[in-house]
Amino acid sequence: MDIFSEIVADIPPRLLHTPTGTLCGRDAQLSHFLNSPEFTELCSLKSPSEIREKLSFFFRFTMLSHRWGVGEPLLRDIEGKGIYDLEGTGGLAKLQQFCHLSLTRGFSWAWSDTCCIDKDSSVELQEAIGSMFSWYHRSSLTIVYLADVAHTGSLADSVWFKRGWTLQELQNTRQITVLFYMQDWSPYVNGDVTNHKMDPALLKELCKATQISQRHLTNFDPGMEDSRSRLCWASHRRTTRPEDMAYSLFGIFKARLPILYGETAEDALGRLLAEVISRSGDVSVLDW
Repeated sequence: MDIFSEIVADIPPRLLHTPTGTLCGRDAQLSHFLNSPEFTELCSLKSPSEIREKLSFFFRFTMLSHRWGVGEPLLRDIEGKGIYDLEGTGGLAKLQQFCHLSLTRGFSWAWSDTCCIDKDSSVELQEAIGSMFSWYHRSSLTIVYLADVAHTGSLADSVWFKRGWTLQELQNTRQITVLFYMQDWSPYVNGDVTNHKMDPALLKELCKATQISQRHLTNFDPGMEDSRSRLCWASHRRTTRPEDMAYSLFGIFKARLPILYGETAEDALGRLLAEVISRSGDVSVLDW
């Protein structure tokens, strides 16, 4: 159980179980594992490293990156229910497609920012925002849904590239697979491309759409290096709440700062810049 606690400490406390479509907290996650074939196999293992590997594989999860739309289901809307049994369009249909796609790609667990956070709890919301970048880092696959891109459209025209939070979802470090899907949930890149960020043609489109260099798109690490460039990446993006513009960059800079909703956008950005200067010594960020 110590190894179980170690593994789940790095994953979101709530995940969607893709085979059943139910939202599961820690106890339910453990229950699914104890009733799985993987647990039976694990009982015969002696090596802690083998046990850790088996647990890590079982709890692989996907993350949804998207632009919020109409009818997004919140935690209270799906709690205690199976999402596949619910009827709806818009956000609910998107969530169902996301979970089904995750399941078909071999993942039993999925996470969406719409329903996997209790937004009625200010403590949980702040913890989730502070942990989100590390969750994307820990995930095995990020599924990007571009609701405004059809077959004749261009990826670069999507509003997804104008939103603040999607920057950290794109820059979730080099090891994570990222797949882009269009309005009808068909992949933006045809063929057997396993990671769209590594497709040469799409990579050029991403560089143009984000104004981020190919090096940073494919080989990114969070931290203070080249701080001015990291701020520039966000300069053409927007968030619904003004202070979120700074909060959405905390993970990019690996800055552990408190989330203080209600402060001004200027104060939030000022705290971030002060942290960057304190840790990097780069005062040029004041002129980005």
